[in-house]
Amino acid sequence: MASLATAEACDSNVALLASGDLRCLQPIFQIYGQCRAFSGPIVTIKVFEDNVLVRELLETRGEGRVLVIDGGASMRCALVGGNLGQLAQNMGWAGIVVNGCIRDVDEINGCDIGVRALACHPQKSNKKGIGEKHIPIHVGGTLIRDGEWLYADSDGILVSKTELSV
Repeated sequence: MASLATAEACDSNVALLASGDLRCLQPIFQIYGQCRAFSGPIVTIKVFEDNVLVRELLETRGEGRVLVIDGGASMRCALVGGNLGQLAQNMGWAGIVVNGCIRDVDEINGCDIGVRALACHPQKSNKKGIGEKHIPIHVGGTLIRDGEWLYADSDGILVSKTELSV
């Protein structure tokens, strides 16, 4: 998939930005993983300090999709670690955006995927299996729906109602 520069996408899609069909996430995410730029259709999940459903989704074929995790911006534990980063790479996910924390940063930085998260935290999450998949979520000041498109690079993260042309 050809990379789409987020700044260029903003410049050439002013009408989509004005209508809300193209949205910029707040610049609150740290960059991890080897892919500094990534994009793909979005899969949404909402959890809180529990990553059982995150693992369930990452165990499915990614097919170039991006998992967007609304972790409630919790800073008390990590939702994604090195094992899940490797699993995401192996299953063909393009990236993961975590509204929360990750851990095993050195391992994740060795994975050939893109990861964005608020911060890192050494403590693992709970394992209760509580959460919701494929629902509208609020992350980075933006409403994000399952099936929309995400574009991330060093300048930021965009969410589009439809796939943007390069």
